[in-house]
Amino acid sequence: MHYYLCKKIRSMTTEKDKSTEEKIKEAARIVFMKKGYSATRTRDIAEEAGLNLALLNYYFRSKEKLFQQIMMEKVQMMFSVLFPIANNPETSLEEKITLLVENYITLLTKNPDLPLFVLSEIRNNPDHFQSKLGINLLKDSSLIKQLLEKRPDINPIQFLISLLGMTIFPFVASPLLQAANLVTENDFGDMMEQRRKLIPMWINSILDCR
Repeated sequence: MHYYLCKKIRSMTTEKDKSTEEKIKEAARIVFMKKGYSATRTRDIAEEAGLNLALLNYYFRSKEKLFQQIMMEKVQMMFSVLFPIANNPETSLEEKITLLVENYITLLTKNPDLPLFVLSEIRNNPDHFQSKLGINLLKDSSLIKQLLEKRPDINPIQFLISLLGMTIFPFVASPLLQAANLVTENDFGDMMEQRRKLIPMWINSILDCR
């Protein structure tokens, strides 16, 4: 009886620890996305989580450690769209282009602050994230090979940059566009839905242009 009671208590403690850790991580995601690393204080995260600062420090010894964990989650979320599609030899080039556009627009519609946060942090430490994500492996991907076959006269990275720029940049520019009253929030959502069809059409037109 004593054994099973101790086991139950340990299980409850572990579940409580996981719940508290996740609460802190969720608060950190919100604050880091709003303020960035430099402007964020551990006290801000504790307040967002509704916990005292000592408890936050117990679970995560430093802001840097917590940030690195959250940052890698966000970076992996951003690139998790690209790698599986780019490396799939079973899909055609046209299918890859369509899938990349559709999946990125879906992801970023749900996480509109993701691109600016991730890209600004990658800019500050590109070598760290390249080594973690293996970006250099992209050059041997099925996508790059198909682009080379289609247009051997043009560096395939040109097309990849154009594709990602057309898809991702509008989410970066959205706050400016809305502040300047060029689009409303609803207008922007409608525009991105239209771009699901427009971007593949534009990219394929460029690929076919000689």
